Amino acid sequence: MQRTVFFVSDSTGITAETIGHSILTQFEGVDFDTHRMPFVNDADKAHAAVTRIKSAWARTGLRPIVINTAVDATLSEILGGSGALMLDVFAPFIGPLEHELGVRRHKLVNRAHGLFDAAKYEARIDATNYALAHDDGLDPSYKDADLILIGVSRSGKTPTCLYMALHFGLRAANYPLTPEDLELAELPKRLQGQRQRLFGLTITAERLAQIRAERRPDSRYASVEQCRWELAQADNLFRREGIAVLNSTHTSIEEIGSKILAQLGIERHLL
Repeated sequence: MQRTVFFVSDSTGITAETIGHSILTQFEGVDFDTHRMPFVNDADKAHAAVTRIKSAWARTGLRPIVINTAVDATLSEILGGSGALMLDVFAPFIGPLEHELGVRRHKLVNRAHGLFDAAKYEARIDATNYALAHDDGLDPSYKDADLILIGVSRSGKTPTCLYMALHFGLRAANYPLTPEDLELAELPKRLQGQRQRLFGLTITAERLAQIRAERRPDSRYASVEQCRWELAQADNLFRREGIAVLNSTHTSIEEIGSKILAQLGIERHLL
């Protein structure tokens, strides 16, 4: 069974899409055809969205689902004219909060993802630049790092560092464990003295070989045998040095980031 889902927002649509995907994953056996419609912030755009939603209904014969984060009730009313199943993300919370706080909400868009705090935005950019400068051990200095991810090549270190920089403003560096490092059977010299900030990532050999083959097909680097050896040596190193480790094979970047922060005892909120 396939159902068409629209994430509709008067801003970027990131909130609608993030919450929507979290909800949709609870329903197995349904193939969701998802579409994001951002910046539906006036009546003309809302009517255009309705046309697109109705078109999907006519094409599939099944009622579309709309996950909506528009804060303007007029726009939501127009969208409701599509006849789709309307799921307003904010509606269940606004009324109870207004009652509890004794304050009416301000219907302002771009609150979740806008540049409303210059200091936090600069911190996020600085952290992102730091992650890029310290990617794959490019910069030997880790004195300003909040954490250092280590693992074999292509185990998920770089995307995890960038996620934590962008969402938490963390200065996250990473160091790739090379075959030469693994043969020494000890923590690389550049990482010695940094144990409290180290966190290991691992992955299954089969998945690692698949990822590496996309970069260097038919190479020893991408062979399952080489991947198994590197991962086994890395796991031995993690155990010997008492380094916390997480398997990234079936874990989202968001979950990896949250688990790393929890295990290292770093408390940082979304920027």
